[in-house]
Amino acid sequence: MDSSETTRGGGTRAASPEPDPPGRGGRIAGRLTGAFPRDWRRFLVSWFAIPLAAIGALVVGAFMLWALGANPFTAYRALLKGAFGSTDGLVNTATKAIPLLLVGVGICIAFRANVLNIGGEGQIVMGGLASTVTALALPDLPPPLLIPLVLLAGAAGGAVWGAIPGALKAYLNVNEILSTIMLNIVAVQLMNYLLANTLIDHTQSAVFARIPQTRRLSPNADLPVLVHGTQLHAGVIVALLAAGAVYVLLWRTGLGFRLRAVGLSREASAYAGMPVKRTMTLAMTLAGAMSGLAGAILVFGSASHRMFTDGSATGFTGSAGFNGIVAALFGGLNPIFTIASAFIFGGLLVGGNAVQIAVQVPTALIVALNGLVVVFVVSIDHARRRARLSLGVPADVHENSSAAPPGLDGKGHPGAVLRAPPPTAAEPAKEGAEE
Repeated sequence: MDSSETTRGGGTRAASPEPDPPGRGGRIAGRLTGAFPRDWRRFLVSWFAIPLAAIGALVVGAFMLWALGANPFTAYRALLKGAFGSTDGLVNTATKAIPLLLVGVGICIAFRANVLNIGGEGQIVMGGLASTVTALALPDLPPPLLIPLVLLAGAAGGAVWGAIPGALKAYLNVNEILSTIMLNIVAVQLMNYLLANTLIDHTQSAVFARIPQTRRLSPNADLPVLVHGTQLHAGVIVALLAAGAVYVLLWRTGLGFRLRAVGLSREASAYAGMPVKRTMTLAMTLAGAMSGLAGAILVFGSASHRMFTDGSATGFTGSAGFNGIVAALFGGLNPIFTIASAFIFGGLLVGGNAVQIAVQVPTALIVALNGLVVVFVVSIDHARRRARLSLGVPADVHENSSAAPPGLDGKGHPGAVLRAPPPTAAEPAKEGAEE
C-alpha cells in the first residue's frame, strides 16, 4: 500500500499511518496507564473528600481544646464514649439524629434545586404548632388514625412555611436566604404568643408565672416506643422511610430529574420546557414538609408529650434546623449518606455533655466544631467540583442515576435536554416554561 498521498498543490506527502487495532496487550496497557488511574482518582475525589474535611475540622478542634487547656485525646474519647459507648448513649444519639435527618433530607431537595433553605427552624416550629393544634382538636381519635394525622399536619404546616419563600423567590426574585431567616423569627414569635395565651396549659397554678407550654397532649398521639425502657420511638422509622423516599424521588423519578436540572441551569431547563418557577416553589415546599414532620416528631416523641418554649426557637428545636444543614452538606446532599451523617452529628451533640464533664470546657465548643465542619466541607466541595470537572465527571454527580427519564443519556445525565442551544430570534424560548 502506497504510504504517500497527493496534496492540493500537486505535491506529495507521507500519509499518516493508520493505527493498528489494539490487541489484548494494548487494551491492558491502556487500562493500566489511563483508565485505572483516572478511576482511582475519581474514587478518591468522590469518597474521601468529605471525610478528609471532617478530619481537618477535628484537627482544628483539637487545637482549640489545647488552647483551652484541655487534652484533645481525653475530650474526643469522652465524646465517643458518651455518644456511642453505651445503650443509653446510642438511644440518645439516634433520637437526637431524627430531626437532623428529616431537615437534612429536605435540604437535599432544596439545595439540589439550587434554592437555599435556611428556614428549617421556623418550619420545625410551624410543624410542631400544626400537629399540636390537631391533637388538641381531635384528642379522642384512636392511635391508628391520630398518629398519622398529627404527622401529616406537621408536614403540612412546614410545607406552607416553606412554600412562602419558595414562591417569593420563584415569582418575585426575593432572596430566599433573607426571607427564610425572617420567617424563622415570625414563627418563633407566633409560637411564643400561642403558647403563652391560646394554647397554654390552664391547669398550672396562677400564683406563680405560668410556663409557656401546652397541657399534656392526648396519649393516643404518642409515638410508639420501639425498645421498652428507652426513649427510642417510631420517629426513627419515619425518618428512615422519609430519607429513602427522598432518594427515590431525586434519582428515580422524572420530578427528581427536573428538580436537579433546574438546580443545574434554570435557563436551560426553561428552554427545555420545564416549569422552572413551579419546580423551585415545589422544592421549598417539600423541604418545609420534611422540617415540619421533624417538628411533629419533636412534640409527640418527647418525654413530656407537650409543646413548650423558652422564648427562642432553640428551646424547642434544639437548633435542628441549622444542624440539619450541616448533616446534609456532610452527606454530600445525598439522602442515604445523610442518614449516617445525621447519626454522627447527633452523637456529636450528645457527646458534648460528656466532653464538658470530662475536660471542663463549654458545650459551645461543640457548636464551634459544627461550624468548622461546615467551613471545611463547603471549602473542599469547591475543590472537589473542580477535580471532578478535570476528570470529566458531570457536576451533578450521581453514577447511581440509572433510571433516567426518557430523553436523557444512558447514565441519567442531562444530554440534549440541558445542552440545548440558546433561543434565537427565529426560535424563541418556550413562554409556558416559566408559568
